[in-house]
Amino acid sequence: MGEPIETIEGWYALHDFRRIDWNRWQALSPGERAAARDELSAILEEYQSVKADDGSFALASILGHKADLLFLHFRPDPKTLGELELRLDRSPMGPVLSRPYSYVSMVELSKYLARGISEDQIHTTLKRRLEPAIPDAQYLCFYPMNKRRQGQDNWYMTSRDERRELMKNHGVIGHKYHEQVIQIITGSQGLDDWEWGVTLFADSPLPIKKLIYEMRFDEASARFADFGPFYVGPRIDATTLLARFS
Repeated sequence: MGEPIETIEGWYALHDFRRIDWNRWQALSPGERAAARDELSAILEEYQSVKADDGSFALASILGHKADLLFLHFRPDPKTLGELELRLDRSPMGPVLSRPYSYVSMVELSKYLARGISEDQIHTTLKRRLEPAIPDAQYLCFYPMNKRRQGQDNWYMTSRDERRELMKNHGVIGHKYHEQVIQIITGSQGLDDWEWGVTLFADSPLPIKKLIYEMRFDEASARFADFGPFYVGPRIDATTLLARFS
């Protein structure tokens, strides 16, 4: 039987996807629309005003049919994440913004990264990675994934050394794109339906596409990775979103 690898956890993450119900929006009176816009503006200001030591936030416009928006939150406390989504749900805009998908997870790093660091210093040394400031990139891509458990391709029955070597080779490909794509890995075992969430940030969707395509040929992905739905789109600010409801 394979031996577990210890992990280090940081902030909790909520990927809160929303779909705009334009029929419901059109059914509101002019006064109701104005009130809903004003409240949404106040909510976005609250989200964006989070201090660096208390969390981070990003807003994205999702392309395609799966969703219209992503409200991305990182916070130290899962209770706070619940309050953030409830704040939006209970607002006048709540009925207009349905939730086709969401994902709950935690920032996760392998204990390998802490080799040579004392237990007391781990969170201080790795603070920037465990408590991430969302990168200032123009595009965002999110997808969940599992490690496969099928016959001979059972990740959890391989040895620790084999997994380490596979992920080392996997990382070589990722390093080729480190100046173009920034990733935040979050673990979700016991928190959501998949095992990990991957959020990629870049100034164009193209390097994201190239990176994921090239990694499909790596053994760690080709043999052992199962991928969920992909969500991608440009980052937007509050002004851009509010203009949609003008």
